Amino acid sequence: MTTGDNNRGDRALNFDIDNWLLLQAIIDSLSDAVSVVDETGKGIMINRAYKRITGMTEDQVLHKPATADIAEGESVHLKVLKTGQAIKGVRMKVGPLRREVIVSCDPLYIGGKIKGSVGVIHDISELRLVMEELERTRWLVRKLESKYTFEDIIGNSNKLQKTIDRAKQAAATPVSVMLRGECGTGKELFAHAIHHASDRKDQPFIRVNCAALTDTLLESELFGYGDGAFTGAKKGGRKGYFEEATGGTLFLDEIGAMGAEAQARLLRALQEGEIIRVGESRSRQIDVRIIAATNANLEKLVERGLFRNDLYYRLNVFPIQMPLLAEIKSDIPLLANFYATRYAQEYGRNAVEIAPEVFRKLKSYDWPGNIRELQNVMAQAVINLDRRENVMRVEQVTLPVATPATESLRFKEPLAGNLKDLHRDWEKMVLEKAISAAGGNKAEAARVLEISIRSLYNKLHRHRMI
Repeated sequence: MTTGDNNRGDRALNFDIDNWLLLQAIIDSLSDAVSVVDETGKGIMINRAYKRITGMTEDQVLHKPATADIAEGESVHLKVLKTGQAIKGVRMKVGPLRREVIVSCDPLYIGGKIKGSVGVIHDISELRLVMEELERTRWLVRKLESKYTFEDIIGNSNKLQKTIDRAKQAAATPVSVMLRGECGTGKELFAHAIHHASDRKDQPFIRVNCAALTDTLLESELFGYGDGAFTGAKKGGRKGYFEEATGGTLFLDEIGAMGAEAQARLLRALQEGEIIRVGESRSRQIDVRIIAATNANLEKLVERGLFRNDLYYRLNVFPIQMPLLAEIKSDIPLLANFYATRYAQEYGRNAVEIAPEVFRKLKSYDWPGNIRELQNVMAQAVINLDRRENVMRVEQVTLPVATPATESLRFKEPLAGNLKDLHRDWEKMVLEKAISAAGGNKAEAARVLEISIRSLYNKLHRHRMI
């Protein structure tokens, strides 16, 4: 080759690199995810939005099969390479968080031959969540699809697997289930999974927070009310949660906070299989499976006359004790990776890797707030990352300092006194911590607490915090 030939080759190489960098910059500017594979189906290019939506890095995708990012569904890239035809609007789930997306792919032809496929991925999970929240607000009840299954429960520890096995046993029966454990141990997640694995999975799943409603309001919400039952009642009356959940599952969260009158009416509903709306005398048949949850010592409440013993036996047919995070520390790396990936996607950050010393630090802590506290720590750690970083270091992870008050609430016997007053003080403390950790962002605080923004504002108003 002559010197002139070398110069032409160098110019061609520089031209290719410059154009490749330009192309990468162009697709990185797009809000939709872009994925490109060659004629063999191996990944050759992705953009920033792709990494954010799927939670996957270049090392996990480039030069890997087109199926590497698929959590549920078939590869659209491979279909396009096989048929040579464009394919539009295929729904699937991608990445470790199983993000719901719509994928469209077109073949890449060069010189009349197919040389690859380019796919555009639209994230529809956030839009779906917004629509669901609007629908919930319209119905004015917490009517939920069973969106979690046993496959969504993260962890391989022996204790957690035994808890899952017991919950699967419960799902195969129609009996009442009592989920017992401290706040943040995943009781609602297990309630969803039990419902989803039962023969009622295609029927309603309704959650009621018994601590969030006064006794009078709880009765009308659970059992409904008749026409003219009280001032301001809806004309014609209204169905209660029991009627809304007929054929499905009613999840009674924080059952220990239920008042005496509501307990008596609930007991009758469970014994007779029927309810009477407030202000009516006619009974109505119901077919509802009950899953209850509590972080209270129900046996102590029964001894003190604060919880009916006959209702206790009706609800506690199949008790399931939720493990503390401190008891399943071997699962912390799996959980930390999961939440780091989730928050990186939500906050528009690069996919995050966690340094080994971070796991050692997380395992050294006792986690009085359990998995919910771990979620909060990982969310803050992701925020602490510089936008150009993709490795979480130990100095970016801040662990809370346990106070004597929180230690006494966890490790000592329940304090004597009025249960409602104790619960009110505890709830106010949790709200203050959540809002402080979220930097005053109430939407973020609501997400961390796993409640709706409307519910958060109701609680803040009740505690005179706004």
